[in-house]
Amino acid sequence: MVAETVELRGHIIDSLLLPKVLDDIIARGGSFELEELTVGRTREDQSYARVRVSASHEEALAEILRRIQEHGAELVEQREAVLEPAPADGVFPEDFHVTSNHPTSVRVGSAWLPVAPARMDCAIVVDPGAGTARTAKFSQVRKGELVVVGHRGIRVQPLQRDVRRADLFEFMASDVSAEKPKAVAIRAVADRIRETKAAGEKVLLVAGPAVVHTGAVPHVVRLIEMGYVDLLFSGNALPVHDIERNLYGTALGVHLDQGIPVAAGHQHHLHAINRVRAAGGIREAVEAGIITGGIMHACVKHNVDFVLAGSVRDDGPLPDVITDMVKAQQVMAEKLQGAGFALMVATMLHSIATGNLLPASCRIACVDINPSVVTKLADRGSFQSVGVVTDVEPFFHELMSYLEAAGGAP
Repeated sequence: MVAETVELRGHIIDSLLLPKVLDDIIARGGSFELEELTVGRTREDQSYARVRVSASHEEALAEILRRIQEHGAELVEQREAVLEPAPADGVFPEDFHVTSNHPTSVRVGSAWLPVAPARMDCAIVVDPGAGTARTAKFSQVRKGELVVVGHRGIRVQPLQRDVRRADLFEFMASDVSAEKPKAVAIRAVADRIRETKAAGEKVLLVAGPAVVHTGAVPHVVRLIEMGYVDLLFSGNALPVHDIERNLYGTALGVHLDQGIPVAAGHQHHLHAINRVRAAGGIREAVEAGIITGGIMHACVKHNVDFVLAGSVRDDGPLPDVITDMVKAQQVMAEKLQGAGFALMVATMLHSIATGNLLPASCRIACVDINPSVVTKLADRGSFQSVGVVTDVEPFFHELMSYLEAAGGAP
């Protein structure tokens, strides 16, 4: 048997960090001895645990330690991180450390270097001369750059529940269900949006074309006009059908006011794309008076930044759509700096993609008529997400009623 001793500090009982650590040890074939446990006597007091972790061989122990580090377990016998050069552009060394979306530090020499930005599924690239450590995707590493390998010299600080305040948002973090009271959940989202703006952080809206198809465009436009959206992420479909709606009154050829298909309406979105391409882009089409309303018009008029990432299914696409997926990922990651809250509505793939780029400190509300979409986002690592299972238009209608009652963005 081989063993290591780890420590945990903070609100490790009420945040369930200690039970998660012990469960992971057992689930991966290890064993533990709780050498010391000090439990805080009040809600404000922090707790402390010292745990001896054992496994049958070094590889099993290393895997357990990697896993429990994500819950804040820290080796008592700290050593420097092991650094190895990247063997080629776009290739990490074997056994490179894979990051979570929690705040992380790496020990180089006698200093703990913060790793920035906090982002899951990356490696850590260290520049000892500059005293910096950064997360990097495969496309962002170059041959010879020093990469952290193994689990030594890594410190992870998982977010812990603030036990000093009752948070309505926490109510939504339990199991996803269509039977939860919608008014309570939507009010919690409205409160979080206002708190984010008051803190000087960005509010991100990730939206799919169902926003247009369900008739929610006027609500989203109002949300933008009131200053509650700083950044919009979407694909090609949302802007195409939003612009189709503005030009022809249809979405996917269906008249939104009457709910009936229009003769040759299936061509409308293609004509909309063509007109924007002829103008040179969405902003140019707005400035030329071609697009006179809708979500994209509101974004341009109110200086809301947007990133549109394409897919193989796209018609056109619009000139503003980024079709290089690696480039789209990099642009999205850059724009997300300073985001404090993300509202993800009716788009599973964009929601999961964006969630993978966000730090754990950025709270997420995922809204979809399908409960599995909400569940999948959390299952893929974005544990800080909460869900509202409802249709899009009623959600935005009620959300705006709360926000309009409170006034514009702080």
